[in-house]
Amino acid sequence: MHLSIIICSYNRANYIGDALTALYEQTASLDQFEVFIVDNNSTDNTTEVFKSWRASHPNGRFEYTTETKQGASYARNTGAKLATTPWLCFIDDDAIASPQYVENVIKHTNDQPLIVGFGGRIIPKYIPTEPKWMSYYVSSLVGNFDYAPIACAFENGKYPLESNMIVAKKVFDQVGGFNEQIPGVVGTLRIGGEGKELFYKIMALDHTIYYDPNIMVQHVVEVSKLTPEYLYRVASGIGRGERSRTKAINNTAYNKKVFEYLLKLGAAIILGVKYTLQGTPAKSWPVIQFRIDALKGLVGN
Repeated sequence: MHLSIIICSYNRANYIGDALTALYEQTASLDQFEVFIVDNNSTDNTTEVFKSWRASHPNGRFEYTTETKQGASYARNTGAKLATTPWLCFIDDDAIASPQYVENVIKHTNDQPLIVGFGGRIIPKYIPTEPKWMSYYVSSLVGNFDYAPIACAFENGKYPLESNMIVAKKVFDQVGGFNEQIPGVVGTLRIGGEGKELFYKIMALDHTIYYDPNIMVQHVVEVSKLTPEYLYRVASGIGRGERSRTKAINNTAYNKKVFEYLLKLGAAIILGVKYTLQGTPAKSWPVIQFRIDALKGLVGN
């Protein structure tokens, strides 16, 4: 067995079955990977959905466990402790892996034996359709991620996103796993960037992190849930995560991040004007609001 896939789940009973079926029907044989679903205090019928799904999909190793400490970092660390393979793969509970997903992960580890961490492409699956106000820059809030057309090393501080990232277990353990001070979603509060912090710790050990577009998932996005409140929670959560990460380094790192966010806000305003002049005014304000909300989270709002 080569790969342990860890799915942190919170109130995704409507989608967890599809996510598991996509893994069950991989081109790779079921004896090449194991799956751990970590229920992070779901209040819906996620448990019943898993039991029903498992009854009709009895082969392979698909294990269900719980983590009562709220936050994706806690849940992912719990799953990592259960893993028995050399590689850890983290995907979301509403992510649909491509049929060759596991096969391509294994191929990448064989082709790049010295690489200890990498990630892949994430394509939003809008339900029902992509909203007219969505732009490339705002789509990162719903997981859109397409770094490059070919496999390559991440550069300029870029890193894989949490919905599709793979890391060698020995290195994951070496850096202490996910920082639980950056837990992800806790109730209505979000402190994001746990994946960034993990890979920055790995990069600090002089490791190169890779991207492979063939390692692909679709990420479900319910358009009806993309309310201003939801988008604020996600964007401000990015800022809160950066506040926690940079403050842990020193005040200079934090002040540099504030300056960077101010520059990004200025760039967003220019971009918003550009969208208006191009005849797509619906895209203008969301890209500006994104940077305002992220800045609010960074400075402590």
